[in-house]
Amino acid sequence: GIGGAFQYGLQVSIINSPAEYIKSFIRETWLKRYGSSPSEEIITLMWSFVVSIYSIGGLLGSLSAGYLSVRFGRKKAMLFTNIPALLSATLMGLSRLCGSFEMIIAGRLFSGVCGGLALNIHLMYAGECAPRKLRGLIAITASTATAIGKFVGFALGLREVLGVDALWPILMAVNALPALVQLLTLPFFPDSPRYLLIDKKDKEGCI
Repeated sequence: GIGGAFQYGLQVSIINSPAEYIKSFIRETWLKRYGSSPSEEIITLMWSFVVSIYSIGGLLGSLSAGYLSVRFGRKKAMLFTNIPALLSATLMGLSRLCGSFEMIIAGRLFSGVCGGLALNIHLMYAGECAPRKLRGLIAITASTATAIGKFVGFALGLREVLGVDALWPILMAVNALPALVQLLTLPFFPDSPRYLLIDKKDKEGCI
């Protein structure tokens, strides 16, 4: 679940802590770029984009999950979810260095795509790989991973950890770590038996 539902939980909670720092960054960037201080309405609008575009990305990811899981298989589709995760971490992590709040908005969009894909494919992959007696228990692990992701996001956002002005870009880019862990470990996992039998017609591989 670390590259699946965990990513969703992490991204939902992680945005709360650096809210004021990101608003200040938008204000400073706007002032440097246009030579005038933005109104509170503009700041609120940009912040609304940062928060809400995650849901749009999640919708795009969810709509793509079914096609990708059939076209490439559950395991490869899960590996594919790490591309938008790493892309979002790069954009948000470098946004301050590049002086671009638009990179945060784009990064949140890609993290939403990752969350939408990961949450759906994780449930599908885990459920299809689970033994029949443990299928219900394994399906619950998606909710557990989401809850752990939310907890980790809130914990990292504490002022004693990464929730300070100097470190918020690192906080926003922390979703790269579970993506890298999944990239290193998931290739050693088997593919879904259901995918091998029904979509690939590989009866021996399924058995």
